[in-house]
Amino acid sequence: MNLCVIGAGVVGLTTALQLQREFRNAAVTIVADRFEQDTCSDVAAGLFRPGTSFSGPTEEMTRKWISDAYQYWDEIRKTEESSEAGVAQLSGYIFSSTDPSIVRNHYIEKIVPVYRPVAEKELTLCPGEWKYGSFFTTLLTECRLFQPWATKKFLLSGGRIITDKISSFQELNGQYDVVVNCTGLGAKKLCQDYKLVPIRGQVIKVKASWVKTAFYADYDTYIIPGFQGVTLGGCRNFDSYNVNPCKYDSAAIRERCETLLPSLKGAPVIREAVGLRPHRDPVRVETEFIASASGRLKVVHNYGHGGYGVTTAPGTAIHAAQLVADVLKSNSKL
Repeated sequence: MNLCVIGAGVVGLTTALQLQREFRNAAVTIVADRFEQDTCSDVAAGLFRPGTSFSGPTEEMTRKWISDAYQYWDEIRKTEESSEAGVAQLSGYIFSSTDPSIVRNHYIEKIVPVYRPVAEKELTLCPGEWKYGSFFTTLLTECRLFQPWATKKFLLSGGRIITDKISSFQELNGQYDVVVNCTGLGAKKLCQDYKLVPIRGQVIKVKASWVKTAFYADYDTYIIPGFQGVTLGGCRNFDSYNVNPCKYDSAAIRERCETLLPSLKGAPVIREAVGLRPHRDPVRVETEFIASASGRLKVVHNYGHGGYGVTTAPGTAIHAAQLVADVLKSNSKL
């Protein structure tokens, strides 16, 4: 049996690993034109905190994706490979001066080990007139570490990687039993999917080893310590294809983050990065049969995670692998 995953970001890698786990005798191939530091996943801070607007086809399915993903990351955290894989536990605060709903998260309040309202004194931890706040303990996945680790695991398990840009599913005609499409924003052209929209994000990675706690605040302000520096953010530019850092965004990000946590002033910059989040409502995880010269090409789609790919990728990977199993079962009955 030959299975193919298109795309090598965090969604593609977790999907390929899940296919190897589910189909022990299958040959699994990843085909992609961008890897590791060239992927959108590499820009992400990687904190497990899906936005409340994140949406699968149903509420039940969305919650299952998130729950399965948390369990996946937490299982890695408990192993001796956690530091190499870039997975760790992290606690943080989220503050707001405008709306109590901003500091709540109905998706993870019952999944993570701690999610509670802050005490009155905790509202004074950061400068500002904060009225509402929550403290939570969650997980962090540093993709700059996870993606090489996952790639190594994939290859050690017999996986194959091909560097190529797929412009049409017909290019894979007759080569694979099932193709899983994890191309992220690339699916906009590949699938002619006009529901897929880039949401541009820009971050600054700084050296600030004294920062051990994450902080979120109004206006998309966040400070997230990781294995390789602290991520300062951010911005959400809807339908923007600009992949170059913007000096005005950089200035705004530093000003907001340094106001929230003044100790960051003067923290040296490691790098600035831009990623185009592949946003789709709902996230597309479904089967499609595409007419081809040799019959029907069987495709399972898994894309459109927006800014929550790192958070939810393992959950949608499990779902996608189940759809692959369903397709293969239907073949055997023909």
